[in-house]
Amino acid sequence: MDASRIPVIVGVGQVNDRAEDEMALDSLGLMLAALTEADRDAGGGWMRQVQSLAVVDQLSFPGLIDLPMIIAAYFSATPKHCTKTPYPSGESPVRLLNEAAERVRTGEIEVAAVVGGEALRTAARRAKHAGKTEGRDAVRDSAAKVAKAVRSRHGLVAPTDIYPLYENALRASLGQTLAEGQRESAEIWSAFSRVAADNPHAWLRVALTPEEIAAPSPANRPIAFPYTKLMVANQSVNQGAGFIVASLAKARAMGVAEDRLVYVGHGAGASEPRDVLTREGYDRSIALETTLQMALEFNRLQVSDLDFAELYSCFPCVPKLARRAIGWPAALPMSVVGGLTFGGGPVGNYMSHAVAAMTEFLRREGTRGLLFGNGGFANTNCAVVLSREAGDGADEARSSDVQTEADAQRGEAPKFAEDYSGPGVIETYTVFYDREGAPRHGVVVGLTDDRRRFLAQVSGDDAEMIAFLTDGAREPVGTRGEARVRDDVVFWTPE
Repeated sequence: MDASRIPVIVGVGQVNDRAEDEMALDSLGLMLAALTEADRDAGGGWMRQVQSLAVVDQLSFPGLIDLPMIIAAYFSATPKHCTKTPYPSGESPVRLLNEAAERVRTGEIEVAAVVGGEALRTAARRAKHAGKTEGRDAVRDSAAKVAKAVRSRHGLVAPTDIYPLYENALRASLGQTLAEGQRESAEIWSAFSRVAADNPHAWLRVALTPEEIAAPSPANRPIAFPYTKLMVANQSVNQGAGFIVASLAKARAMGVAEDRLVYVGHGAGASEPRDVLTREGYDRSIALETTLQMALEFNRLQVSDLDFAELYSCFPCVPKLARRAIGWPAALPMSVVGGLTFGGGPVGNYMSHAVAAMTEFLRREGTRGLLFGNGGFANTNCAVVLSREAGDGADEARSSDVQTEADAQRGEAPKFAEDYSGPGVIETYTVFYDREGAPRHGVVVGLTDDRRRFLAQVSGDDAEMIAFLTDGAREPVGTRGEARVRDDVVFWTPE
């Protein structure tokens, strides 16, 4: 094999900034600190040689526009590829890692760097210091800019609103009771918390029991049914992470020890339609399944060949779907970081922390690890394998795009019927809560008898209907009812 075309990770860096005063870093400061640490980890002298620099976009400080050029100038680098993702998305770091590795494999570059950082905690504190009493929800604000009017009317705007639709549909399709579904979520998240407790780079280093995670309380309020606060990403963090990829030949020329090198295998990626109302269904993701399965296939691996995995964990439905797609045992850890609740959820850059953590794990023990990132509204997916050894075809370039393979497995999605009124069945649903834990309103995604999709609401004051959706006495998915217009709002009434 050609060592000049085999990609390896030579340096990784992670930063947690817990400063409580004006010295707290912004997103740019976190990125610079992370790449400085990655350069040090690689032995020094790498960043000024970077030929490809990719940045995961950030939300915390909207005024930070030309980040790649600023970062390149800071390190006196003149990369020929200098890019930033269009927006923050959970799969971005894995996709950027794949792109860097493929540029090495084609012989286009020798050295690449990827970095991201979010300082939502700093931004909130600066806003408070400036006398702004209302906190800015940067993630919701960003999502609202592209949300279609029909979704906005029903409150389906941010990821927190959308992922519960997958959770409830998945639970019903698996034949689980509400208690069983919640128990699985809580056990997965409890395992994440134990990983985070042992991870010096995790934001919350506390091990919690499944009961503590599942039970609503003043400190663990319900967010969007069936998720509590401890089941969703913790974005109130100041975290940055980055990594440096090089050719094996360059790494050896720079004197990096062999036991510090981690090889980048082949990756795969595919997406669902961006409009969540035009998905084929909510109980599975064909793009997710195809991405994971093809990543293993491209690297000629079985799941039993893996020592570690990072299965994206913004909400429980994602690792639930991912582990089932490849047969990852439920009893084994699904993270090397600690998940987005405990490890920390810096919007689109969590998987850069996963790249760093997986690299550190493989330097110590094991042979192979799988990284899987998911972004948007459960629509974008990317996976890659890291290894302590060069696999077959390690120097052979290949596209990670498996969209054609995913699309070939799709059936026809239901057509959306806006402002529909009439009979139907519940396809999936959720209930949104205020900060005191009281229901604000519920949303039903329904199907007509001729398989058209529609949306309807449930009033937060409708105690009987809210209880039906949330008490677990009966599975709401699949039950019949009727959408009726009242005061220009479509409400759901059970049969």
